[in-house]
Amino acid sequence: MTNFLIITSDEHRADAMGCAGHSHVRTPHLDRLAASGTRFSNAYTASPMCVPARAALATGQFVHQTRHWDSASPYSGNPQSWMHKVRGAGHKCVSIGKLHFRSTEDDNGFSEEILPMHVAGGIGWTIGLLRKELPDYEGAAELSADVGEGASSYTDYDHAITQAAINWIEEAGEKQKSGAQDKGWSAFISLVSPHYPLTCPPEFNKLYQPQDMALPIGYGKGAPTHPELARTAAFFDYDRHFDAQTMRAAKCAYFGLTSFMDDCVGKILDALERSGQTEDTVICYISDHGELLGDHGLWTKQVMYEGSVAVPMILSGPGIPAGHICHTPVMLTDIAPTVLDVMNIQALEIPPSTSLVQIANQPDQMERIAFSEYHDGGSTMASFMVRWQHWKYIHYVGAPPQLFDLHADPDEQVDLYSCQPHTQTIKDALAKGEARLRNICDPEAVNANAFADQAEKIAALGGEEACLTRYAFNHTPVPV
Repeated sequence: MTNFLIITSDEHRADAMGCAGHSHVRTPHLDRLAASGTRFSNAYTASPMCVPARAALATGQFVHQTRHWDSASPYSGNPQSWMHKVRGAGHKCVSIGKLHFRSTEDDNGFSEEILPMHVAGGIGWTIGLLRKELPDYEGAAELSADVGEGASSYTDYDHAITQAAINWIEEAGEKQKSGAQDKGWSAFISLVSPHYPLTCPPEFNKLYQPQDMALPIGYGKGAPTHPELARTAAFFDYDRHFDAQTMRAAKCAYFGLTSFMDDCVGKILDALERSGQTEDTVICYISDHGELLGDHGLWTKQVMYEGSVAVPMILSGPGIPAGHICHTPVMLTDIAPTVLDVMNIQALEIPPSTSLVQIANQPDQMERIAFSEYHDGGSTMASFMVRWQHWKYIHYVGAPPQLFDLHADPDEQVDLYSCQPHTQTIKDALAKGEARLRNICDPEAVNANAFADQAEKIAALGGEEACLTRYAFNHTPVPV
C-alpha cells in the first residue's frame, strides 16, 4: 500500500532553494526532502501562468491539447484527470488549498476539496483574453506597493491550509493503523506562497538583508529588445515601479515568503512522520511556475526565461534514489503518470509524459524534450519553448525566435539567434529546435486556435469592455 503526497507552492523559482545551490535562500525542509530523494534540476512548467499550468498538471496533457489557454479558461473536470483515475480505483483523493480550477461544483476528480481556491467567480482574469491589441493594465503598481513586513490574506490562508493538511494526514494515519482504510491515499496540498503580494511575516523577512541581495540579471539595461518581449514588458510594467532599493527589499520579501512556505512544508512532513506513514508515502514537491524577480526587466512570469518557466521538483519515498540529482529535462505533465505509476493504476493515454519514478531510476537522458507554451495576457502571439541538452529554443508565431546555450550562458543574456552571422552550430541548434517543436504541434495552427477560442469567450462575457472591468484584479482573492 503506497500513498502519494503532492505539495505544491505558487510562483517558486527553481533556483530559490538551498539544495539548488542558492547562496542566500534558507529552505531546510525542502533540502531535507531532496537529501532523502531525487531533485530534478531541469524541470519546467507547461505554461508560465497559474491556470493553464494547473490544468496541464491535472490532465498530464499540454495546454494546446486541452485548450485551457489562459487565466479565464480554467479546468472544469474535462478531460479526465489523474485524480479521477485515483478515485475511480477506490482510493481517497483529497485536495487541500489552491486549485485554480473553475469551481467545486465541477467534478474535478477529488474525493473531497478542503479550503479550495478556484478562479474568481468561476470566470478568472479576463483582461488576459484581450491580446490582439494589448490594453492598459493598471494593476502593475500593486506589486511594488505591497512590499514589506506583515501578514497578508495569502499567508493567513497558507497557515489554514497547513493546519488542515496536518489534521487530514493524522486522521488518515489513524485510519490506516486501525484498518479502517486499507488502500493508499493521494493528497494534493497546495500552498500559495511565495506568490505576491510580497508582504512577508517579520520572522521570515528578517532572515534576509537588502545589502545581501544582488540586483536582477540585466539590471539597468531596460526592457528586452525582442519585439514580443518588449510588448509584454510594456503591458506588465512592474519594473518601472521599482528602484534599486525597493528591488532589494522585494527580493528579501520573496525569499522570506519562500522560507515561510518551506516552514509550512516542514510542518506537513513532520505530521506525516508522526503519523507513521512516511515509509509508505511517495512525496512530490513542485511549483506551478517561477518568478522573474526583475530579471531581464521583468517581474512575475509569462515568458520563457528560466526564472519564469523553470520550476523546482523533488521526489522522495519508496523506490526513489536518495541523494540524487537527475538532469533529464522533465515537466509538470509528468506528474500524472507518476501518481498512477506509484499507486499501480492503469495510466492515462498521455504521451509523451513519463513517470518520474522511471526517469529518476535511469541514466540522464539529455535528449529528452521539455516543452512549454504561453497564450495569456501581455502576449500578442503564441510563444513556445523547447529545451534539450544545453539548448533552449523559443519560437514566436510572428516574430524572430530566440536561442540560448544554458551551459555557456545560464543567465540567458546572449540570444544566439540575434548574433550574426550564425555559426554552423547555431544553425543546427535552431533547425533542431524548430523541428522538435513541429513534431509536438503546429505552432501556427495552435496560435489560431487560441485566438479563436478567446474571441468566442470575449463575446460570451459581453465584449472587450466587460473583460476589462468585470474581473480586474492582480491576484485571486482567498476563499471565504
